Amino acid sequence: MDAAGRVWFPSDKTKRLQRKRYLDELEGETVDTLWDDISPINSRAQERLGYPTQKPVALLERILNASSNPGDVVLDPFCGCGTTVHAAEKLGRQWIGIDVTHLAIGLIEKRLRDAFPNVQFLTHGVPNDLAGAKDLAARGKYHEFEKWALSLIDAQPGNLGKKGADRGLDGRLYYGKTGHGIVSVKAGENVGVSMIRDLKGVIEREKAGIGVFLTLTEPTKPMVTEAASAGLHEEPGFAPVPRLQIVPIEQAMTLRERAVHLPARRGDTFKQAAREEDPTRQRALDL
Repeated sequence: MDAAGRVWFPSDKTKRLQRKRYLDELEGETVDTLWDDISPINSRAQERLGYPTQKPVALLERILNASSNPGDVVLDPFCGCGTTVHAAEKLGRQWIGIDVTHLAIGLIEKRLRDAFPNVQFLTHGVPNDLAGAKDLAARGKYHEFEKWALSLIDAQPGNLGKKGADRGLDGRLYYGKTGHGIVSVKAGENVGVSMIRDLKGVIEREKAGIGVFLTLTEPTKPMVTEAASAGLHEEPGFAPVPRLQIVPIEQAMTLRERAVHLPARRGDTFKQAAREEDPTRQRALDL
């Protein structure tokens, strides 16, 4: 460095030698060990999705830029709402995200598709056919089937996956300016018309415009007839939709949120992630 003229010798011999840096070589301000220039996610933040532990994308971008290069593989084994994989996709990194709950996985899938419409990724450990859905239901892990099923139609878990009585309400949907619907999820083989009558009562109790009966087992004809008797729900400016809709899980797996007929969907499970500019996409993991 001395031969290259990059060492500064102070006239005061008690001072340290320093490296010469030129302004045109600096890409920006040097970041110290205390980062107070990135604000936490607040209630008005545009990127806020409603997940309680969500971190700013800018924070994860800085971490990834400091510790990895484009094309590197980023692993987040507790990825929550997916901020790390969002930042990794944006910066052209390959990534692996892991989470234990279907609520988080459903949110991450939606977030990535909203922000990167052409993104390609594989999801492991979630049902991809009816047999897989039945297997998840049979394993009976607390509410995981319900949370997975609700994510198919972009519904919000009624208690965000917390333990406690659901009072016949497993999830919620939002539409229009103030409209809301409720979702009842049934994973058992024995479904009957009494469940539809119960859901009609919950619709009235919750003052909901729409009720959705999301079932692993195909409905019976009396169930379909009872649901039709609930009539139609109308919102100004939109075509009427059935007030009580029976949606088989297999149909929801194929059509996703389009399996439910709403006047004008809003809110979804969590807020929609802002669409990002097209970076280098992850096509496959180079392992």
